[in-house]
Amino acid sequence: MALTALIIYLAWALLAFGLRSWTQWRRTGDAGFRGAGLARGSLQWWARILFAAALIGGLAGPVAGLAGLSPLPGADRPALQAAGTALALLGTAATLAAQTSMGTSWRVGVAENETTDLVTSGAFAFARNPIFTAMIVTAAGLTAMVPNLVSLAALVLAMVSIELQVRAVEEPYLLRVHGTAYQQYASRVGRFLPGIGRLPNRAGTS
Repeated sequence: MALTALIIYLAWALLAFGLRSWTQWRRTGDAGFRGAGLARGSLQWWARILFAAALIGGLAGPVAGLAGLSPLPGADRPALQAAGTALALLGTAATLAAQTSMGTSWRVGVAENETTDLVTSGAFAFARNPIFTAMIVTAAGLTAMVPNLVSLAALVLAMVSIELQVRAVEEPYLLRVHGTAYQQYASRVGRFLPGIGRLPNRAGTS
């Protein structure tokens, strides 16, 4: 199962970052990565560091399993691993679908001096951060497939870094850039799941 998890992880990473950035570059001449030269110790810097650690941990979990690291007590169950495989595959497909919904507005990170279109259709009609939701689903699936301490730590790091990036970096940025339009959108659509984490609509109803 660890080998299968490793293959899924590598395919997810290649598709979600490699293929997507190549597609973005072909369409716009810009690979879509932001955040070079982040101020050391800033919130976005910490979010980036923690997310990078989560990515490394996501790779290290299956590798550690292949090397013989034991699963957590009671977690090495075929039903859990089968459910994890389904979740990991679903999360991979959902990541690609959500990225496609962003079109040429797709970015990794935030550039304060840049303004992109506010995307509210496709997957973004159901959640404000569907790419991150799909990534968490993928990480949870991989953890269930290889339920060792390294995989669990990677899942926790992914969730913490995503929460930090969304709440402390992206939402304030989108409110500054898009103002009332984002406020009204966020009052209708949940943060990661439909209906959950909506923001108060201080600008009034649309």
